[in-house]
Amino acid sequence: MNSQSELTLAGVVCPPHNVGGDLKMEKNPSEIDSQPSSVSSFDDIRWFHRIDLGDGKITPGIDDTAAKLERIRLPDDLAGRSVLDVGSWDGFFAFECERRGAQRVCAVDSYCWGEDGWADKSGFDYAKRKLGSKVEERYCEVVDLDPESLGVYDLTLFLGVLYHLEDPIKALRQISAVTRDHLILETKVDLLECRRPAWSYYGGSELNRDPTNWWAPNPPALCAALASVGFRRIEVVSGPKPFWQRLMRRPTRERSWWREFQCCRMAVHAWKS
Repeated sequence: MNSQSELTLAGVVCPPHNVGGDLKMEKNPSEIDSQPSSVSSFDDIRWFHRIDLGDGKITPGIDDTAAKLERIRLPDDLAGRSVLDVGSWDGFFAFECERRGAQRVCAVDSYCWGEDGWADKSGFDYAKRKLGSKVEERYCEVVDLDPESLGVYDLTLFLGVLYHLEDPIKALRQISAVTRDHLILETKVDLLECRRPAWSYYGGSELNRDPTNWWAPNPPALCAALASVGFRRIEVVSGPKPFWQRLMRRPTRERSWWREFQCCRMAVHAWKS
């Protein structure tokens, strides 16, 4: 096995997940693409992103989207570029790329646009209508991304998705296949005190009480995995919090201090050229 893509498994035996696969939803993609969601009232939507709809109204999402936007360092000028937003959810980052001049933007999701997730596609549909957006939309699993049917994009956004996937290396291969050059990836990272490339496996709901979380790499493992799927230059634009900040953080669960001390979030830019 290539040392750059070798996985080092860490942790202990955990109970099986109560969800399986890569969060597959058994639904015909054309049903999602062609039919608007049934929920159209602003107040009825369970919002994740905070989106400025341009009429003095900002969607009340639980995500600190503005902070995430600053953290990932999205280029200010995307004129003439094509962008793929994988795991788009309410679509904030797809709409933001369109606002920054991208020539073509395609939003992709599955779990968060289905019926079994925390929310559904109604937020995306509502925001798209209010903004008069021309963002394209495709219902697709990450592991099913195909350059033949989807195309290849100058820039791919892969934000907050990697740790939800049962097979993260396969997912990164598919991300690489639809990325012409530039990838922006944001993810949970773990095992920060381990210097060797390592992945932490979550057998149950120990990460954020969420059974849809599977794996999180440490920074060396993330960079090695990206190199193994064809990205030649990798820049960390938002690294884990400093040691002392993590040391002072109050744990959210009893007897979870050490695990939470080793966890943080990280954003990278990766290029093929």
